[in-house]
Amino acid sequence: MNVTSHQEGPWLDDAAGRLIRPYTVSGGRTKPSTTLDLLSMVMATGSIPQAHMGPEHSLALGLCGGPTSVAEIAAHLRLPAVVTKVLLSDLVDCGALTARAPRFHANPTDRSLLEAVLDGLRQRL
Repeated sequence: MNVTSHQEGPWLDDAAGRLIRPYTVSGGRTKPSTTLDLLSMVMATGSIPQAHMGPEHSLALGLCGGPTSVAEIAAHLRLPAVVTKVLLSDLVDCGALTARAPRFHANPTDRSLLEAVLDGLRQRL
């Protein structure tokens, strides 16, 4: 079995894919305690979580050195958005992250904004 490094994603195997099911990562939870949108920006506060967090929490926190969107973090972790939101809300609840609602231009479905987000996600993959 060839397990890939944590830089490529948590608990991945080249042949088998994800070794741990996403719902296990969030403890079976599907509702985050903090309201997060895919375009919400999260950022590390510098506080170290006092409660025990899983490896995905640590990986997510490590991606938040600067303002980062929920969608970007989900892509890096290779987790569904809802699972990522649960992990990030845990980190917000313990004070390790701050979250900010997305700022929309006058038109929230502005094509240039959507293209910029898509371009950013493609660059990360």
